[in-house]
Amino acid sequence: MNPVFRKLQVSFTQQAFVLNQALTLCRATPSIQHPVWGTASANERQYHSMPTHGVGRWKYLLKKKVPKKKKDRYQMKPIVAATDAAYGTLNVKVSGYDMTLVERYAQYVHNLCNRLGIKVALCYALPTKTTEVMLMQEQGTKMYTDAVLKTHERVVQLSSLNTTLCPVFMDVLLKNQPEGVQLSVKEHTEADYKARFKVRPELEDLMAQMNQ
Repeated sequence: MNPVFRKLQVSFTQQAFVLNQALTLCRATPSIQHPVWGTASANERQYHSMPTHGVGRWKYLLKKKVPKKKKDRYQMKPIVAATDAAYGTLNVKVSGYDMTLVERYAQYVHNLCNRLGIKVALCYALPTKTTEVMLMQEQGTKMYTDAVLKTHERVVQLSSLNTTLCPVFMDVLLKNQPEGVQLSVKEHTEADYKARFKVRPELEDLMAQMNQ
C-alpha cells in the first residue's frame, strides 16, 4: 500500500475518534454542584436564607386609604328658624301603651310626610317610661303593685313645614289616629334633644367630684 495513503487513513481515523469523544461529552448530563456555605453540606438548599428583595409583594401597588374622621353622632343639629311661609323644626310625638300601635302610627306619619313632600329631618325613639299602679288593701295600710304600665314614645322631626299645608296635614293625622295613641306637635328645643338620653346620676356625681 502507498505510504501516503496510509498517513491519510491514520489522520482520518484520529479525527473521527476525537469527534466521537466530543459528541459523547456533549450528550452527557451536566452535574450541578451546590456551593458550600460555611459548614453546610452540598445537598441542602441555600436559598431559604438568601434575601428576596421584595419579590411577591403587592400591597404597595394599592392606593393608600385615607382614614375617615369619626363624626360625633350625638351632636345637636342646628334648629331651623321659623319664617312667614314655613314653620321651623317641629316634633310630632306619638305615644301610647301598645308599642305595636305606636310604631305603626309613627311609620304612617313618616310615609304621609314623604307623599306630601314634607322634609323629615329625623326619626327616633325616646326612652320607655314605666309607671306602677299601686293599690291599698281594704283592711290595712299596706300597698301592693296592681299593674305596671309602659309608655312608648316615637318622634318624627319635621323641618320647614309649609303653613298652608299644615292644616291639611294635621287633619289627615287626626282622622287616622288609632285608639289609645296620643299625638302632639310642638317646636323642637334643646330640652327635647337632651330628653333622648337616659340620665346617669352616678356618672354625673363622678364628673362633679373631678371638677372640684
